[in-house]
Amino acid sequence: MRAARLIKMVLLLQSRPSMTAGELARELEVSERTITRDAQALSEAGVPVYADRGRAGGYRLIGGYRTRLTGLARTEAEALFLSGVPGALRDMGLEDAASAARLKVSAALLPSLRDASRAAGQRFHLDAPAWFDEPETPELLPVVAEAVWDDRRITAGYRRGTAEVERVLEPYGLVLKAGVWYLCARVPEPGPGGSGPFRVYRIDRFTEVRPATECFTREDGFDLPGFWAERAGQFARSILRAEAVVRLSPEGVRRLAYVVDPASARQALDGCGDPDGRGWVTVTLPVESEEVAHAQLTGLGPEVEVLSPAALRERFAGDAVRLAALYRENAS
Repeated sequence: MRAARLIKMVLLLQSRPSMTAGELARELEVSERTITRDAQALSEAGVPVYADRGRAGGYRLIGGYRTRLTGLARTEAEALFLSGVPGALRDMGLEDAASAARLKVSAALLPSLRDASRAAGQRFHLDAPAWFDEPETPELLPVVAEAVWDDRRITAGYRRGTAEVERVLEPYGLVLKAGVWYLCARVPEPGPGGSGPFRVYRIDRFTEVRPATECFTREDGFDLPGFWAERAGQFARSILRAEAVVRLSPEGVRRLAYVVDPASARQALDGCGDPDGRGWVTVTLPVESEEVAHAQLTGLGPEVEVLSPAALRERFAGDAVRLAALYRENAS
């Protein structure tokens, strides 16, 4: 514990011209007396820590005691500090490791580039979860993340509907999508060296995760971003199993992508014909089901008319009758 603190103290002093005992104590979460003892220990170990006395005094390194990353340009250094997602790293149990890594990089940069971390943080921020959603970090995420880093097989209990199954998995990668964590894993086939299909699992549906003692050999050509993009596209296409033919006003055309899947909206509008005399267009819209289409298209109100299927049109006709009666009743 103390060794890690001493290393961090050196890195802090390496990244700044000088720091007071109070500043170091706050950063390292210890007392100023501990800082004094640590500075003495570093000095005895050969690290040139110098203490300036007086009101403006503090601790600093002398004799050019630092290693510099002189090959980085400013834009490269700023991009480097954008590569971490603080919330995701915290969820995976890697916040301390990431903090130490950023500190080491900051300490090694040239003085002119030391503000790269602050400059990047002031300009870009990733807020992964969707609006009006407070996602909970899956309890087993750190265990799964550690297995991913170590290329270690896991035996996992997984909720599938009302049942629970057990799977042996080779965890290849983690994906954070709209606040939900997913594991991309291979299901090994029986027998030595057997390789099975890659599948996707929601981490919050794991009920138990037991890391194995042995590791697996990762497939060199596996491309996590490419795999995820392909599976996400397959999923989006698989749930759009039905179609609805609708007429849209100009305002309905503008708002369509806000109430249905954007890819579905683009496909429908790309295939539409010319507008009629009132500016309305007829489109064939891929939808998940009649129930989902009813819920989504209701958001367009009078800017949409459902032409088919007949059952969906009847639903909207019934809605219109009930709405008219409701507003007549309230008006009287």
